[in-house]
Amino acid sequence: MSESDSFISEVSEEVRRDRLYSFLSRWGWLIAIVLVAIVLAAAIVEWRKARSEARNEAVGALMRAAYAETDPTARAAALGAVATERPHAATIARLAQAGSLRQAGDAAGAGALLGEIAADQAVPQLYRSLAGLERVMVLGPSLETSERLATLEALVAPGAPFRSLALEQRALVRLESGDTAQALTDLEAVLAEPTATEALRSRASQLIIAAGGALPVGDAAPAVPADG
Repeated sequence: MSESDSFISEVSEEVRRDRLYSFLSRWGWLIAIVLVAIVLAAAIVEWRKARSEARNEAVGALMRAAYAETDPTARAAALGAVATERPHAATIARLAQAGSLRQAGDAAGAGALLGEIAADQAVPQLYRSLAGLERVMVLGPSLETSERLATLEALVAPGAPFRSLALEQRALVRLESGDTAQALTDLEAVLAEPTATEALRSRASQLIIAAGGALPVGDAAPAVPADG
């Protein structure tokens, strides 16, 4: 029985070996291609990752060099160059450029740049919304009231990323135009907004009181700094 079992085992092993050789001779080329493809794909992923990191480091160095400029006009020019030379970082560089233009006293230039960003369909919606809001804040009353309200209308939708700030800005526009009732409604919405910061809530409370409104129950009046 032992010799019989040994013989059967040897035959089975030969059969398995023959089947393996047959399988490899038939499909070995395909297995080799799959393995090469896997290795190549992994190499491409690593190459792209290294290239992306190097590109981001280069942009970071350029941005740091631009912010090293103490003169806001020179800084704006440097950031504009970054936007031109590094298209993948253009949106961030252009937003920063607009901030530097505003710092330099060029509100019109900053507003024009922000308007371009807000209208650029290739820019992610988050940045377009931010640019639109900043444009309203930068240009202020120099921008037509109807245009300011139309811009802000799209930014005050529930769940919008800058809803709280947009509500505050719309309240200011409405106060300027004498629409106190609607302005108070916006300011009360700011106080009810869970994403509003304490500083924003404080400003909204102060505006409500200044406009002759009453704070909602549970909202304390903003603290008044002591003299001296």
